[in-house]
Amino acid sequence: MARPRSIPDAEIFDAILGLMAEVGAAGVSFGAVSKLCGLAPASLVQRYGDRAGMVRAAMAHGWAGLAVASDALAAREETAQGFLKALGAVLLPALLRESLADPAMAEQAAAWRAGVERVLAAKMGCRAEAAAMLFAAWQGRMAWSVAGGAGFRLKDAARRLG
Repeated sequence: MARPRSIPDAEIFDAILGLMAEVGAAGVSFGAVSKLCGLAPASLVQRYGDRAGMVRAAMAHGWAGLAVASDALAAREETAQGFLKALGAVLLPALLRESLADPAMAEQAAAWRAGVERVLAAKMGCRAEAAAMLFAAWQGRMAWSVAGGAGFRLKDAARRLG
């Protein structure tokens, strides 16, 4: 008879995503995750097979959570700007960055992006191309804001594209 899991996968995946945010996917190891969640490295190997499988499972968990959060925010926020602002607070940049290096995860990222663009188009009453440009501007602003880029105002871009 199998032993019950003492720590839920979701808790382990959240620890892995936090570690990825700190040190990147390259810094995720069975030993590092073991220290964070308290499971022996051998238990993690038993659950996930190999390091790549563990990281991929954590990223899939991250995308599933982000999809749920995105849907909830789309229903709650009335404007495209409000939606993007709220979405920026829950988006895990490390998840997006690391997913682009993995074809299976890149598909999940692309599906999420397409969903966000559909919400933007509906909220702005604009064409899909304008929503895609707003999404790209939002992502660019998020990327450059850490480098001190404060001159760009997303609401101005939304007004021009809408």
